[in-house]
Amino acid sequence: MPDLSTPIGLSLIVVALPLVGCLLAALCHVGRAVKLAHLPVIVSFASAAAIACYVLYAVSGQSGDLIQTASLGTWFSSGRLSVPLAFQLDPLSAVMLAMVTFIATFIAIFSASYMHGEAGYARYFAFIALFVFAMCLLVTANNFFVLVAGWEGVGLCSYLLVGYYYAKPSAAAAARKAFLVTRLGDVGLILGIFLLWKAGGYQTNIDAVIRHIAEHPPGDGYMTAACLLLFCGAVGKSAQLPLYVWLPDAMEGPTPVSALIHAATMVTAGVYLLARTAPLFVMSPTAQVVVTIIGGATAVLAAFIALAQYDLKRVLAYSTVSQLGFMFMALGCGAAISPTIAVTAALFHLLTHAFFKALLFLGSGSVMHAMGNVIDMRKFGGLRKLMPTTHWTFLIGSLALAGFPLLSGFWSKDRILHALSEAGYSRSEFHYLYQAVFYTACLTALLTAFYTFRAYFLTFWGEERVPPEAHGHAHESPRTMTIPLVVLAVGAVFVGIIADPLTHWFDHLLERAPVLHQANEAFTKTTNLKVGEHHFDWGVAGLSTLIAVAGIGAAAAVYRRGGPERVPGPLRGIFALSANKAYVDEIYGATVVLPAETAATGGRQLDGFLDALARLVSFVPRFAAAVLRPLQNGLVQFYALGMVLGLAVFITVVVFRSVR
Repeated sequence: MPDLSTPIGLSLIVVALPLVGCLLAALCHVGRAVKLAHLPVIVSFASAAAIACYVLYAVSGQSGDLIQTASLGTWFSSGRLSVPLAFQLDPLSAVMLAMVTFIATFIAIFSASYMHGEAGYARYFAFIALFVFAMCLLVTANNFFVLVAGWEGVGLCSYLLVGYYYAKPSAAAAARKAFLVTRLGDVGLILGIFLLWKAGGYQTNIDAVIRHIAEHPPGDGYMTAACLLLFCGAVGKSAQLPLYVWLPDAMEGPTPVSALIHAATMVTAGVYLLARTAPLFVMSPTAQVVVTIIGGATAVLAAFIALAQYDLKRVLAYSTVSQLGFMFMALGCGAAISPTIAVTAALFHLLTHAFFKALLFLGSGSVMHAMGNVIDMRKFGGLRKLMPTTHWTFLIGSLALAGFPLLSGFWSKDRILHALSEAGYSRSEFHYLYQAVFYTACLTALLTAFYTFRAYFLTFWGEERVPPEAHGHAHESPRTMTIPLVVLAVGAVFVGIIADPLTHWFDHLLERAPVLHQANEAFTKTTNLKVGEHHFDWGVAGLSTLIAVAGIGAAAAVYRRGGPERVPGPLRGIFALSANKAYVDEIYGATVVLPAETAATGGRQLDGFLDALARLVSFVPRFAAAVLRPLQNGLVQFYALGMVLGLAVFITVVVFRSVR
């Protein structure tokens, strides 16, 4: 048993606390205790967040080897495969633990009021606690199989929470869709893990596998296949092309669940996986190019679809898909430039995105709460005076998402644009492709600023309009909902500038991560180039600022008077295409769903035909048996009579023939 006073011991407590909260909340499912189900979850999350922040502080101040491990014994073994229940603490996992538990704490506090009076109140809090436990298990896993346990745990919890309103057909369908689509990616993840297990000397420890493969490379084709299979898992969990379609439909769950999925837990798992295995991807430039292409295509497509959506939560959902594409674009250029620059850019954006995206989703939940569960922006507007706290915090989140100067999103998005710009002018054989991806990222940033402020203006500006569902009682949300908004808004303003330009704390911490040392060694060995360092690029920063201001200005010019929406004539065709989600669902329906249903129907018909044929074949012996069965009645005298008659017939035939 590890010493619980050490950072690794404290991290185990962080992992365990949400599970304890889950069990206690589940015990509150009967009687008056139901009303108190939120308390153990909030207390466990807050305690875990406090300890995780201390652990992050301790890791930041350490020198030397920053990897600490702890094992609770063998989990299972079979043949050459032996899997310990082992955990690891390093700068990456420390950052993720602190971020996940901190964001989850304020989502849980918000949920206490938002979900008040809902059926299944205790079930809801038990599920979100289990969700956070699975995510903490994932980010502290020492080996691939414990990682998969956490990976599948967040998948299960997403199914349970997206389908929280299981009696509602659309919610049940969305939960099934999320579960099944992500399973497609998980097939690739499992296959990739077994390829790496074999190439890594039949070891399960992630760092040991990376070291073994670095010393005994299996070949370019093998590494590319293994990395792309890992990336399949990331594509499913982090909602990238072609498996992104589950995430917008996941809005059927309660709004705080959306905040938890989009900001702190499930969708960030894919980004963490690629960062955790960065040395392997550096060994396969082809795989990294694929990561960049998929990220760029996803980012621009999702941003385009978000342009004309009217469901406020769905706008934010497509925004998450797009921002995750930004992170993958950064991760994919690690083989062209320094892996440190690529990975820190992606993880820095993951960190800042967690604050402003949780803020925006909870802000939309506050609006939905006041509007009688209506979230269609065509049915309300002009809410800035009616809901001042929600308005100002939503504005801060929107500015951060748009990349407005000095807010968190500006610093992290600038890092990604800088990384792509560097890759475009690198010595990589794919530098022209990286240049194209850089311009794609700029276009995506412009679209992001536009659709974000379109949603902001339609919701909070113009004439005040409240839907009938609010029953004339629309007002600002209670403090238990607005305080989390204020805290997250403060983070959306200051986290980026404190962690990067003022202190460079984030860079200094991750640069010391052993996994990035391994990635840099692989980079130097593969390219014979020195590992570069991040520096602030005034040109990229100026371009980023211009893009953000242009997008916000365009949205203000069209929507500052609020709804109903007035689309300029030349743009109506584009907006119609966006409103119909680029007909991706219809394309999927025609090329994937319909053929699958046809095959299933054909299979049922074939099964029916085979069943009829089997019945026909079985009818012959049954008919023969029915004819012959009377001859076998069990009466001895009947058998004797039969023998006598048979003999008589035989003699008659013989005599008749002899006479002739």
